[in-house]
Amino acid sequence: MGCGIGKSELRLKKCDKAIRAALLIQRWYRQYVARLEMRRRCTWNIFQSIEYAGEQDQIKLYNFFRFLMDHFTPASSERNLISHIFRKNEICRDTEWERYFCYKSIEVSASCTGPHLTFPMTFSGVSKLVEAFKHKQQLHARYVLQLLGETWRLLRILPNISHISACHSKPITICGDLHGHLEDLLLIFYKNGLPSCEKPYVFNGDFVDRGKNSLEILLILFGFLLVYPNHVHLNRGNHEDHIVNLRYGFTKEVLGKYRVHGKTVLKLLQKIFSWLPLATVIDSRVLIVHGGISDTTDLDVIARVDRHKYVSALRPPEAHTLNSRSRETGAPAAGRRRVCSLTYQDSPRARMHQLPRRSLHDAPAASQPNWSVEEELKRRRRLAGFDQTYGPLKTPDSVCESESGGTTGKDVDEWKQIVDVLWSDPMPQNGCIPNEVRGGGCYWGPDVTEEVLARHELQLLIRSHECKQDGYEFCHNRRVLTIFSASNYYEVGSNRGAYIRMGPDLVPHIIQYQASRTCRELTLRQSVGWTERSALRALREKLFVHKSDLISAFREFDPDNSGLISLMHWAGATERILNLGLPWRVLRPQLVSSTERGMVDYQQWIRELSITEPKLEISDNSIMETMYKNHSNLETIFRIIDTDNSGLISFQEFCQTWKLLSSHLKTEISDKAIADLARSIDFNKDGSIDINEFMEAFRLVDVSAHTAGPGRGAGAADLLHAGQPGQFGCDLFP
Repeated sequence: MGCGIGKSELRLKKCDKAIRAALLIQRWYRQYVARLEMRRRCTWNIFQSIEYAGEQDQIKLYNFFRFLMDHFTPASSERNLISHIFRKNEICRDTEWERYFCYKSIEVSASCTGPHLTFPMTFSGVSKLVEAFKHKQQLHARYVLQLLGETWRLLRILPNISHISACHSKPITICGDLHGHLEDLLLIFYKNGLPSCEKPYVFNGDFVDRGKNSLEILLILFGFLLVYPNHVHLNRGNHEDHIVNLRYGFTKEVLGKYRVHGKTVLKLLQKIFSWLPLATVIDSRVLIVHGGISDTTDLDVIARVDRHKYVSALRPPEAHTLNSRSRETGAPAAGRRRVCSLTYQDSPRARMHQLPRRSLHDAPAASQPNWSVEEELKRRRRLAGFDQTYGPLKTPDSVCESESGGTTGKDVDEWKQIVDVLWSDPMPQNGCIPNEVRGGGCYWGPDVTEEVLARHELQLLIRSHECKQDGYEFCHNRRVLTIFSASNYYEVGSNRGAYIRMGPDLVPHIIQYQASRTCRELTLRQSVGWTERSALRALREKLFVHKSDLISAFREFDPDNSGLISLMHWAGATERILNLGLPWRVLRPQLVSSTERGMVDYQQWIRELSITEPKLEISDNSIMETMYKNHSNLETIFRIIDTDNSGLISFQEFCQTWKLLSSHLKTEISDKAIADLARSIDFNKDGSIDINEFMEAFRLVDVSAHTAGPGRGAGAADLLHAGQPGQFGCDLFP
């Protein structure tokens, strides 16, 4: 009897040990996953902050150009340099356009190895085109122009809003942003099938920019559109805009692939983009637009707009500055980064951003709460305005809506409707406020969604425009669905892509994927580690180009010139200069190699950023820093000035470019410094400057970065290093 009880107790003790061990393993695993998730979120916020900062720069630069057009005399050289992007659309007879884009004089040689197309296009022809692009073949310029010309003729007869219907045998596939990622489009076709009468598709804009195969994606989509005009539907995105393309790579891509006929291709694409439909409606119940809506969105107005008048959504119908429309629904949270959006111009409220703002790092150390990584991340993002997903909006009592309407003509109202549809983003708070993070469109809340959907008897809004880690995201009580189809958007492993299949029940079924085979073979830890290092490289580059400003800001907290400042002052000063809305205290272990008693040696830290600079003999170092800080702005100005798209600009144009940039930045750059720079990069001494060589010569390189990545033959050591302890915020977990 007693012996039996002893065995029973022994079994209970063993069982108790096993349960305790299982609980410990479970606790460890949850902490491990939590660490990885926090690192992933920090990495995501770095990428997103840098992306949105670039979009702000694009809008600010274009607003500066508009200022020049409004205030400089017509004969001024600065005005003449940029006037061509503000010209009204050319109104030509069809015969004149046909003559301009004539492809018949372009011969296709017998040695051409690319695909040969026949017109009218057939399913077989487009399938061969897909296979050719899959094997990296290039389509001859004659066929490119012929295909684009046919597309332009078709688009001109399509309505602004496409109305389609779903049925059991023909579910509709909806794709989001592709951004030149041909591998994602090919994977969608592999998983879901090619477009046909039995497989209708809706492609929701942003086909181009950022990726390397934007033109191939356009040609494939246009080919299927020509074959199945009633079953393939294309919505315009904010990147189907020739001014945006100057900055984000599509212009450069086309000119690189078609050096002789590239200019003509771009001109025709400029017309095609302006004729793309603006929205698609499924069974009168589901609205699909690229960006979103606003409190003034009216589908009846959008249906009547002469959409082809708006070649660029960045360009208002009149060249003069428009006053903003009033918003009575709320104001941005206190401390948000303020940048005038396209449709909401400067106001007393917008100038509030010049005042000192509250910051986590401005509080006394004794009162600083012991934030977790998650709390600090949320708070920092909310303060900078980069993420609208946390907390209620705070409207300062001293701020009043004093914006008054200016130009209120029909064209201006239509333009605002288009900008809102292409550029807007949802937010969790009720109301509708200027989208000053991107610089265009608005942020709209759940109340606006309910009102607009109810007014038009709709049940769901599908939009794209924002990269999501899982490729999709519901919000506004599942009445708004964001779909994003470009996987690995920021870096290999940064996000999944997704598309939607929708049947007659109008319930969205989401299919996720990852286009990179290498990424699929990585563990979660390795994938997060690789993406994290890439984000840190981009952030170090941002820090390096602002090193002079950072040192000046740090010295304000170092009156004794000791070279040391507190971690709190380091984080506060860094955010004040970069204004990226990042949790710098959480990022500190990855950016600062060592601290002594909570103090940062900022001079040593600047030296450790490990960024190499081009070795050019230039008398004025300030021009180098200006170059680094405004690399993308400068390239945009260069490409605007290069009106013949030759890729070359003269010394005189080069000097005028720098004068434009210095006026935009309100800085003084001497003529001697500009001349020195011009001479130093005129490698063949022919008196002209190659834009691409110039931009490459000044590209910063992170020497601490691994040269190989998952998609480029990374070794085992690289992959094993990914995700080592000590990454974002790991020391804050038990």
